[in-house]
Amino acid sequence: MTKNTTPNSTTPNSTTTTSGTPVASDDTSLTVGTDGPIVLHDHYLVEKLAQFNHERVPERVVHAKGGGAFGHMTITEDVSSYTRAALFQKGTTTDMLARFSSVAGELGSPDTWRDVRGFALKFYTTEGNYDLVGNNTPVFFIRDGMKFPDFIRSQKRLPATHLRDATMQWDFWTLSPESAHQVTYLMGDRGLPASWRNINGYGSHTYQWINATGERFWVKYHFHSQQGEMNITAAEAEQIVGTDTDYYLRDLYSAIERGDFPKWNVSVQIMPYADAASYRFNPFDVTKVWPHADYPLMRIGEFVLDRNPGNYHAEIEQAAFEPANFVPGIAVSPDKMLLARIFSYADAHRYRIGTNYNELPVNRPHALVSSYAKEGSMRHVYNDPSTPVYAPNSFGGPVADADAAGEGTGWQTDTEMVRAAAALHAEDDDFGQAGSLVRDVFTDEQRDRLVDTLVGQYGAIEDDGVKQRFIQYWTSIDPGTADRIKAAVGA
Repeated sequence: MTKNTTPNSTTPNSTTTTSGTPVASDDTSLTVGTDGPIVLHDHYLVEKLAQFNHERVPERVVHAKGGGAFGHMTITEDVSSYTRAALFQKGTTTDMLARFSSVAGELGSPDTWRDVRGFALKFYTTEGNYDLVGNNTPVFFIRDGMKFPDFIRSQKRLPATHLRDATMQWDFWTLSPESAHQVTYLMGDRGLPASWRNINGYGSHTYQWINATGERFWVKYHFHSQQGEMNITAAEAEQIVGTDTDYYLRDLYSAIERGDFPKWNVSVQIMPYADAASYRFNPFDVTKVWPHADYPLMRIGEFVLDRNPGNYHAEIEQAAFEPANFVPGIAVSPDKMLLARIFSYADAHRYRIGTNYNELPVNRPHALVSSYAKEGSMRHVYNDPSTPVYAPNSFGGPVADADAAGEGTGWQTDTEMVRAAAALHAEDDDFGQAGSLVRDVFTDEQRDRLVDTLVGQYGAIEDDGVKQRFIQYWTSIDPGTADRIKAAVGA
């Protein structure tokens, strides 16, 4: 936090904007009701995200280390009753780009550091680009974009030592109980995948599908590796770091080069629109998963990666994925992290790559572009001089088409603007699903490795208060796991 010595009306520890005015909340965005859209005039959210996006040059502020390849997705099942989107119609094959990455590390960081792995997909559809920006876990650390800059800063480096710091990480996590589910994944086996080819991917957020008649559904995406999900041990990861810091990058490139093309099954979970209001927990909370018993997994196709980039910088480093890229038949949900990312990603691209980043070949849509966007840095695609540069006009310029765009596909909300985590559902809590992951999903061997990892994490924490909260955090997740940690560390 930046402070000055000039007296003002705020208390000494009051958070302020960069212009010095008091901030109402560091945790929650201003929304229309608890499940409504985020309002643009929440100026502190916009300032906070914009400031965060502009912190570093030129690598990505998050997911800096990564690699990717090109391929295509083919839909084999009929889901037209759920969405009109062209790319999800049976028999359709769509060109695509996939990028895999680490979250916290810098551009030169080792591939096999313990971390969540990014799983970003760009589909070059006949209706424009559609981007899905997810991870190799179905959940995330926080549920509101207001906390995203704070979360990432806690995973980066201290200003003085320029070292990553376990105390800082666990201070944030233990003060943010909604992180429990994702942290349990991270400290478990999925924090150390065997390769990018052996990770599952998830859209993580809840999205909206709309069919040709305007009927709406909620949807979650799953991408399961046909190579099988495989992970490595901490000892194996440390050994690899000493011999090859680009292990994942080399593995993916080499596999495609020799013709061993990796494939993933494409599946979805579908929730009827009306179910969301009365479901037992908030279905738009990205820290939660939908149980398959309630909403079964439906396999609808597969995608394959079969072409390496011709130039890494041009086609991977300059690739710009953004959740704002929707196509007709797909839309947003009340997921607050998703709503914040709609702004944040595009703003980050304009800063990192340039105003006209969508003109770069890797980002350029395969569909026709008819836009009134003009000028700006690095503009090199332009209309005929006779084309109008404003709308409306009398000279044959393009016109908006609400039917083609699928407008009117939001969600019902009409209430006061509030700062709150979520509407109350019967089973809204932060530790329940994390505990189920430990007790019901992990094997005995995975629980043993989890405890070993957590004992090491505890030992790296230097603050006694954070150590105490660490034990409380894991007691809330699973008392048995906490007892084993306490026994190992003498707490």
